[in-house]
Amino acid sequence: MNRMILNETSYFGAGCISAIVDEAKGRGFAKALVVTDKDLIKFGVSAKVTGLLDRNGMAYTVFSDLKANPSVRNVKDGVAAFRAAGADYLIAIGGGSAMDTAKAIGIIIANPEHADVVSLEGAVATPNKSVPMFAVPTTAGTAAEVTINYVITDEEKSRKFVCVDPHDIPVVAFVDADMMSSMPKGLTAATGMDALTHAIEGYITKGAWELTDMMHLKAIEIISRSLRQAVAGTPQGRADMALGQYVAGMGFSNVGLGIVHSMAHPLGAVYDTPHGVANAIILPTVMEYNADATGEKYREIARAMGVAGVDSMTVAEYRKAAIDAVKQLSKDVGIPAKLTDVGVKEKDIPFLAQSAMADACTPGNPKDPTLEDIEALYRSML
Repeated sequence: MNRMILNETSYFGAGCISAIVDEAKGRGFAKALVVTDKDLIKFGVSAKVTGLLDRNGMAYTVFSDLKANPSVRNVKDGVAAFRAAGADYLIAIGGGSAMDTAKAIGIIIANPEHADVVSLEGAVATPNKSVPMFAVPTTAGTAAEVTINYVITDEEKSRKFVCVDPHDIPVVAFVDADMMSSMPKGLTAATGMDALTHAIEGYITKGAWELTDMMHLKAIEIISRSLRQAVAGTPQGRADMALGQYVAGMGFSNVGLGIVHSMAHPLGAVYDTPHGVANAIILPTVMEYNADATGEKYREIARAMGVAGVDSMTVAEYRKAAIDAVKQLSKDVGIPAKLTDVGVKEKDIPFLAQSAMADACTPGNPKDPTLEDIEALYRSML
């Protein structure tokens, strides 16, 4: 049996955040807790939404005590802020950090027995749906606005943990490329490669099936043709990336990921490595590792990435072509090539590998890795 869970409603296109007003009023909401980060406030991005609320006389309180890799403490503070504000819904404005924090807040408000946050790790069957959440992405990568996943950092144990809960999905997503227009090149590149990783891992994961394959291949196509232009700052490139990352999220949220994400999560916890950068460095190496467990799928990845002549290639040739296309795209948008470039130390590899093996994404990988496999993969990228 396969399952698909998506938002109740999603809006797309420049200026679509204006629909927030009618959606909130139509649902009878009284006051929002706006979850965003300080940089988005500083550069006036969040004000595009809060200004809209102000002009329409809609009540809200802002919570911005977030980290790039949100922590247990951030979530607990957000829960307290929601209660103190007397809010009845959430508006998350940002990338994965804001949305993941908001998801955890919404779940805990509705399920207070999980106030410790860490008990939400894995596929926990919470009894109640989250507090209603509107999601306004400001990056084109995480697709957190359409997924049932979120990731929190347990700073005491230097580890990230993945939470998978159908009750946490935002009720409405507003995918407005205007909200992403201020992303610097480095962030555009990193989040874009995160989206490509979602699409490729979702396509080859054990849970993949025809409906999600369709989504993932289309996402690979859109991202591959658009990311370079988005990094260059073209409006069309940014608009296409906003759509491509959402389509990837529609798929992987429902079938899972693999060990690229499992290996990237500890890097964020230990070194605070941006998630998209970690994924981009790891992806080609793990693709090589997984290749013999993917049937003909790398041929379709290569085709979606614009590689010509794939039908005349041997299996070995089209697998290499797919991996090379990923490497070239990563290089073209300025992603580092090695883990040492982001501070990874050889002495930490045993801990990183143990964390990756315990990660919720590992069971979805098309090939079942051993601890020794994961350690060897890390070492090969130093």
